Amino acid sequence: MEETRKHLVVGLGNPGSEYRDTRHNAGFRVADLFAERHGIALTKSGFSSLYGTGRAEGGWIAVAKPTTFMNRSGTAVSQLMGFFQVSRENLLVVHDDIDLPFGTVKIKAKGGHGGHNGIRSIMEALGGGDFFRIRVGVGRPPDERPVAGHVLSGFDAGQRQAIEDLWALAAEAVEVLLREGSRAAMNRFNNRSVIAAPSAPSPTDQ
Repeated sequence: MEETRKHLVVGLGNPGSEYRDTRHNAGFRVADLFAERHGIALTKSGFSSLYGTGRAEGGWIAVAKPTTFMNRSGTAVSQLMGFFQVSRENLLVVHDDIDLPFGTVKIKAKGGHGGHNGIRSIMEALGGGDFFRIRVGVGRPPDERPVAGHVLSGFDAGQRQAIEDLWALAAEAVEVLLREGSRAAMNRFNNRSVIAAPSAPSPTDQ
């Protein structure tokens, strides 16, 4: 097995049925869909995670969902990376992002945590932020509601109509990143959205 073809995909979220459909669990939902597409059952328990292993996009892969709650995600990621001997350059973390409009996906190669507690925890555990992130846009609260309450609440009725398309778009971004590399994936998916942009009014409408 070639080390360069060994990857770890981690979807971030909070364990428990009460959190399943919240914005903060976007990473869990994308990890579930990606694993299902590739016949990987996330039924093994260990390394502070639910995980499974298999092959996807031409290489060996582990897919995991930490069971530590969001702000301690780094504990699970460091354990998984150590056991499976996956380097940081082959780590892909999928997470919700309030700074992206709902329905968008963006790939980030490295950088800070942007206030996301899960990414903050992983960076502290690994000693740096040089790993790939698949950012799933859930949008900011439309009013003065606290951000914490926003990410731990469910999607609005209008958003729920597009939510399965959003999970699919993010899962496809993971696949292209694994198969074709970061440049191709960024070119294809950054600024992509499952929400159609409003069309410009025609002269007759003005």
